[in-house]
Amino acid sequence: MSKPFVFEKPLGMRDIIPEVVERKGKLLVEIQKVLKAWGYRQIETPTLEYYDTVGGVSSTMEKRLFKLLDRTGRSLVLRPDMTAPIARVIGSIYKEEPFPIRLSYQGNVFRAQEKEAGRNAEFPEVGIELVGEEAPDADAEVITLAIASLQAVEVPHYKLALGHIGYMNGLFHEILADQEKEKEAKSYLQQNNYVGYRQFIQQETLSIDEKERLLALLELRGGAEQLEKAKEMAMGAEAEKAVEQLSELWEVLKHHQVTDHLFFDLTLIRDLDYYTGILFEGYAEQLGFPICNGGRYDHLLGEFGRPAPATGFAIKVDRILEVSKMNLEECQKQVLVTYTAKERSEAFQLAQELRADHALVTLHKVQSKKEKVSITDKKFDQWIRLEGGRE
Repeated sequence: MSKPFVFEKPLGMRDIIPEVVERKGKLLVEIQKVLKAWGYRQIETPTLEYYDTVGGVSSTMEKRLFKLLDRTGRSLVLRPDMTAPIARVIGSIYKEEPFPIRLSYQGNVFRAQEKEAGRNAEFPEVGIELVGEEAPDADAEVITLAIASLQAVEVPHYKLALGHIGYMNGLFHEILADQEKEKEAKSYLQQNNYVGYRQFIQQETLSIDEKERLLALLELRGGAEQLEKAKEMAMGAEAEKAVEQLSELWEVLKHHQVTDHLFFDLTLIRDLDYYTGILFEGYAEQLGFPICNGGRYDHLLGEFGRPAPATGFAIKVDRILEVSKMNLEECQKQVLVTYTAKERSEAFQLAQELRADHALVTLHKVQSKKEKVSITDKKFDQWIRLEGGRE
């Protein structure tokens, strides 16, 4: 009797075949070279974390956490991101380490899916955390490094959208002045539901000027000229400060010579209560999902007893694999050596010599010289038969 679901996997999980694993590994090596060159040291954290320690402060929504219990009954989570575990390390193992701290990472994160929609529940990320360095130079470094990483793996035709959570918060605080209404307005923008956002604003009891300001928020997308428009629309100290910080950041980014890859989007919003300032997302041509994202999260380190400003980014490795133009195929010569028991010693010696010469060698023993071997795998560049002598 066949087992139920014998070929099925849990929702959002997948198998990664060797060819893809090899391509991914090559891509990660190139990105890590760039991160290391900028002074970031790689760290590894556990796949499992305590819910009370990491799960509750993660940027991932509660309903998307994978939860389980250990043998003592304590709640665990599969890490939903890499930032919160690194913050835990900085507040414990690195509590005496002087700031700034620059760390890089790569690893799989886990986020539960409610339904099958082509989204993975386990996916690889590579990124950085810069802790203890103030804006705008730290934000500019992180954004520039994200661009350098995309360039290193030859992602063509990409752009990074820059925003500031304080600008949106400032407008909503001053005009809507109601926490629940602010949350609803943000949820429309987070879902890119601009029709719903417009309808929501139009039905609110607000002045014509206030409605126009909130609706004009949707138009604040484009080049540096958008900062002047944002400044004119700003209401209250919080929104004005956000525009000032974006302007300062832009000036620093000019020195990094990366502004051609950037544009402003003041509707940009991620993870409602997590980010505290500058945030950004990267997009590639012909791909509908962000290939990287990041921003400032100055409140997180305080949760681990070591308050400090912090910023960082994560690159979505699977999405980069879809758009990278870098040659990610195996470049080493692939050789097949077939032999009988009589030629075993010669075959092993030959394989050792070929591997020393950086070839990839596969050995296949045949039962006799008369046995016909049919090799149709195109990955082999050379086939050496030792049954009765080399060919």
